[in-house]
Amino acid sequence: MQSKPVISIEDVSRILTAARAEADKQKWPVAISVVDDGGHLLGMLRLDGCAAIGAEISIGKARTAALGRRESKAYEEMINGGRMAFSTAPLITALEGGVPLIAEGHVVGAIGVSGMKPAEDTQVAKAGVAALV
Repeated sequence: MQSKPVISIEDVSRILTAARAEADKQKWPVAISVVDDGGHLLGMLRLDGCAAIGAEISIGKARTAALGRRESKAYEEMINGGRMAFSTAPLITALEGGVPLIAEGHVVGAIGVSGMKPAEDTQVAKAGVAALV
């Protein structure tokens, strides 16, 4: 039997706090979601001014990064590069802004951010990733 680390609710709180701090610093109204390695929602914030759809999109980006074990941006790049079949993959949100959370070499979950330009969403997500220590 193999063992691997799992994300705790304390981790989720630190990740959301760090990501929110970056969003607040930049004055970006975003939605931030954290999921476990199975894509199940553990925590989500929709900051004031973020469109309601941002919440759903941030969850989708996080699920994509967790289940795919890579940034959601990779799927966007594949589709933009002509691999249109990925646009029909189940549970795939092929938009930049989902980043896996890695502990001891294992994907333990992911964070997804939506509401701004793709690189800005990723900037907020990576601030959250940095809080997983």
